[in-house]
Amino acid sequence: MTDAHAAPRGVGVVVVAAGSGSRLGAGVPKAFVPLAGRPLLAWALEAVVRVEGLGSLVVVAPPALSDPEAAAWAGVALPRGARVVAGGAERSASVAAGLAALDPTCDLILVHDAARCLTPVAVFDRVVEAVRAGHVGVVPGVPVVDTVKAVDDRGLVTSTPDRSSLRAVQTPQGFRRDVLEAAHAGGAGATDDAALVEALGHRVLVVDGDSRAFKVTTVDDLAHAERLVGGPGYT
Repeated sequence: MTDAHAAPRGVGVVVVAAGSGSRLGAGVPKAFVPLAGRPLLAWALEAVVRVEGLGSLVVVAPPALSDPEAAAWAGVALPRGARVVAGGAERSASVAAGLAALDPTCDLILVHDAARCLTPVAVFDRVVEAVRAGHVGVVPGVPVVDTVKAVDDRGLVTSTPDRSSLRAVQTPQGFRRDVLEAAHAGGAGATDDAALVEALGHRVLVVDGDSRAFKVTTVDDLAHAERLVGGPGYT
């Protein structure tokens, strides 16, 4: 079931690039770690700028890098009109800062992790289309292929969820702006924005994600991304 609402007028995108990237051990924040000679953020923006109806773009960076003239920004071409704001101590605070900086005429909002730097534009399109169709919250996801166990604080299994009903959720996540603003006003600390929207009682739709939308977190993830972009015919 969807919530009735006027069709969104424009798309605003918040790109979260405020993570430390400590597990990559590269000495720079994660979004500025090089992938095939270019920062992860530069790769992520390639898809963002191709979003149909894009009206406003805000990149949320670590406070020390909130000035795009900083040396670490070399190799990142910000689209004209894009803004950079400082992130907060938690993801929810970073997203809220980005949301507040978006053009107020945009009422369809996408929140995307720069670390999911190879997400195809087709995933963005699916999310936007579903929000335009009337869903207040939409996330991309892929089926969980491993068996999942719930355990207690001693490590003992308490249940084995049916994996056919489970999805590993990715970004971009899309929302009606008024719903996302209300979600951030009413809660914090969630690992994704959909959880905050769900906490308000809204239903969130899952659309097809993509294996290339994985999150670069570890050295192995970065090596996998290097193999993908170095493969034949990568676009």
